[in-house]
Amino acid sequence: MKLWDKGVEVNKNIETFTVGRDREMDLFLAPYDIMGTLAHIRMLESVGLLAADERVRLTQALQEMYHQAVSGEFRIEEDIEDVHSQVELMLTRRLGDIGKKVHSGRSRNDQVLVDIKLYLRAEIEEMVHLTEALFGRFRDASEQYKAVLMPGYTHLQVAMPSSFGLWFGAYAESLTDDMHVLQAAWRVTNQNPLGSAAGYGSSFPLDRTMTTRLLGFDDLNYNVVYAQMGRGKTEKIVAFAMASLAATLSRFAMDACLYMSQNFGFIVLPENLTTGSSIMPHKKNPDVFELIRGKCNRIQTIVSDITLMLTNLPSGYFRDMQLLKEILFPAFGDLKSCLHILISTVPEIKINTHILDDARYDCMFSVEAVNRLVLEGVPFRDAYRQVAQDIREGRFVPDKHLSHTHEGSIGRLCNEEIARKMEAAVRAFGFDKVHEAVAALVGA
Repeated sequence: MKLWDKGVEVNKNIETFTVGRDREMDLFLAPYDIMGTLAHIRMLESVGLLAADERVRLTQALQEMYHQAVSGEFRIEEDIEDVHSQVELMLTRRLGDIGKKVHSGRSRNDQVLVDIKLYLRAEIEEMVHLTEALFGRFRDASEQYKAVLMPGYTHLQVAMPSSFGLWFGAYAESLTDDMHVLQAAWRVTNQNPLGSAAGYGSSFPLDRTMTTRLLGFDDLNYNVVYAQMGRGKTEKIVAFAMASLAATLSRFAMDACLYMSQNFGFIVLPENLTTGSSIMPHKKNPDVFELIRGKCNRIQTIVSDITLMLTNLPSGYFRDMQLLKEILFPAFGDLKSCLHILISTVPEIKINTHILDDARYDCMFSVEAVNRLVLEGVPFRDAYRQVAQDIREGRFVPDKHLSHTHEGSIGRLCNEEIARKMEAAVRAFGFDKVHEAVAALVGA
């Protein structure tokens, strides 16, 4: 079945090529296509294009289909082109001509637009909750190990004193900025394109404000041409937010790989969270962090993939955009799996509390020595040269007692302030409004 069938049989090779992976990718969209149709028929009734009893029968059938889709029971049949065709076919089989009325005032173009926005909205919410949970793990570790010093590095050379409190806390605060980027993606995503039809509106008296409210969107994409131009732009912005989050996870994973190596020996994972070697019995490999690094680096390439897919496309719809689904959709699973594994792994990391017993780290206290001389009245540049000479001539003896009191320093991590930033960012999404709208629509 094709929604655009005009009675001419299409070449089988062309049909196979143009359908591509749509049946596979559209299973991600099934609950959201049904949700959009539920809102659309409510609106069609309100403007006189559906009778009340027709809308009731359609609603009952669609709500049953929605719960099938959520539970994983929904299937797109082999000779059916996409999810939109499958939903309409199932309605027509069950309700006859009534099922043929649901496409009034719609195009597959705005159907897929609204499906993708609803799907992306749900994925963003899931990432937000996982990111918030990981934030909690980093913050807890920061508090637990705030008194344990470690070397800080610049150019991968020993630089200045840091602490595990600072290290874990840095990744916690990085996640707050990632949350702000996710919030921007949410704002772009949570606008309603339904009613833009093929990108030029409809002569039917559609009530787009009504479907916006029914679907829990914050606002409309008002201009129907721009609504269609938003295809790809929305995915790119969401991919950028994912890339920002992935970059944080990848960087932490790289740190963990370094710090687990025997050359550093800063942290240890329990043996049951590592892998071994087929010939080297001593090996405890950080495969989990290496895979997080690899997956998250790959996720960061998606922005470029989408950008190239859209480059030089004029306004209007083009079939190129179909490929955006297979670029973006599988990446959500990868990113969420990385978040899940870090949520469970971070609390298992064991810290070496005796790092500074090694004399190779003595010189990281040189800046502290300079600062003490300055506090005693020695000009900074003279103090710097004096300490440098002591190090060069082997006379430098570190004083490992620190007094850092400013905001965000070793002695004042400001984890509570960072947590308030995260809490405010999460509150700003307004998920409750969406949940209430969706529950009312699908009969939850």
